[in-house]
Amino acid sequence: MSGSVSGIDGTDRSEGSAGGGAVAAAEGSAGAGGVDLGQVRRLWHLLEPLHAVLYYAPESFEEAVALGFGTEERWPSYFPYRAAPLGPVGPERVASAFYSFSPRMVGEHVESAWRTAGPKEVLAARERSVDRAYRALMGDGVAGPVMAEAAALARRAAEAADMAGRPLAAANAALDWPEAPHLQLWHAATILREHRGDGHLAALLVAGLDPVESLVSFAAIGAAPVERFESRGWSPREWAAGRERLAARGLVDEKGVATDAGRALRRQVEDRTDQLAAGPWQSIGPEAVECLASALGEFWVAVIGSGLLPSETTLGIGKV
Repeated sequence: MSGSVSGIDGTDRSEGSAGGGAVAAAEGSAGAGGVDLGQVRRLWHLLEPLHAVLYYAPESFEEAVALGFGTEERWPSYFPYRAAPLGPVGPERVASAFYSFSPRMVGEHVESAWRTAGPKEVLAARERSVDRAYRALMGDGVAGPVMAEAAALARRAAEAADMAGRPLAAANAALDWPEAPHLQLWHAATILREHRGDGHLAALLVAGLDPVESLVSFAAIGAAPVERFESRGWSPREWAAGRERLAARGLVDEKGVATDAGRALRRQVEDRTDQLAAGPWQSIGPEAVECLASALGEFWVAVIGSGLLPSETTLGIGKV
């Protein structure tokens, strides 16, 4: 992969800039504990690809096949891999926690998931997947001192995270910590990304953006092409209805492009997300945050340089 590269669901950065992509409005905005909110977003940029390996690595698909899941696309394994910490919950609970996916799509994959393999089996398979994938991507680095440092710092942040109102983060945090440093790093990255994601949903709710509107408004500011958001399972009719609702609020124009008000609302959502995600980083302080960012660089490069992650997806990292 060369030039502009991306991480799961929307990372867009240039090679050689370890997590230094756009931090937009958050940059320079200091939070409590002395951690700049730009650093909060930067750590998301760095950790998201390390978490996302699970959903794209060939080792993950091999483990999914062994459990009985299809691999013609990534969704049959994505939903159980991500939802397994919640236990054998039904599609309503998963759709609520995942938010931006069409409930029909969630139902299609979750209804049968736990008949194929139970959550405990899935959790064991995802740990094996990450272990194998990290070893393939990072080689001897998984057992090196830099990995040990990164894992220890990320774990400190994850263990300090407040889990109130954070169902996905709390479910992952309730799992036992693995022993190997590289698996601890992945586990910490997962807790922290779900902690941020749970907070992001709160920011969307405060902004009055329902699941489909959250995507329509994001596409409207150019986070990704409209076609890319089709992966979330909404029908053209549902998408159009969401756009009409946003137009009635003056947030998009007749072509579905964000108005000034629409852009301002999305900035508020992203800035509030950074604020809500800042707690774990404030707890360890700016010096530890900078040490972690530096330690993560080589592992971030290994994942991004592998070409496993899609070049264009839907989180808008680097574009918001």
